[in-house]
Amino acid sequence: MTIPTAAESAPDGGDLQVAAALFHSLSDPSRLAILQHLIFGEHRVRDLTEHLGLAQSTVSAHLACLRECGLVASRPQGRASVFSLVSAPELLAVLAAAERLLATTGQGVALCPNYGVGTTTNPTPEELKVHATVGADR
Repeated sequence: MTIPTAAESAPDGGDLQVAAALFHSLSDPSRLAILQHLIFGEHRVRDLTEHLGLAQSTVSAHLACLRECGLVASRPQGRASVFSLVSAPELLAVLAAAERLLATTGQGVALCPNYGVGTTTNPTPEELKVHATVGADR
């Protein structure tokens, strides 16, 4: 996926909003775990609940989100639905790029006061916090 430059994107930032929506769909650890399992092939909800130790309702809700975002598809198999990745090569490329980026940034993302590990909100631009060390340099 190529994220457009400011000159290429729509005046309202629509292209960037779509890219942000994609990353938001990947922002939950349970959804990432589901995607990782689906990389190896099709799974039923029951299979995923057993592999991940999550409640059936939780797995179903995450699969619905991923399906609505166009990342997974389902097909009926008897009374169950079988889920698979829609674009496995592209998804693998995004996840591999994320791993490389995380390797180069170290713990920066984990320590981010806005989105790091342990944060529970999605701040508005006005609510964004600045790292103490960054703020001291300004």
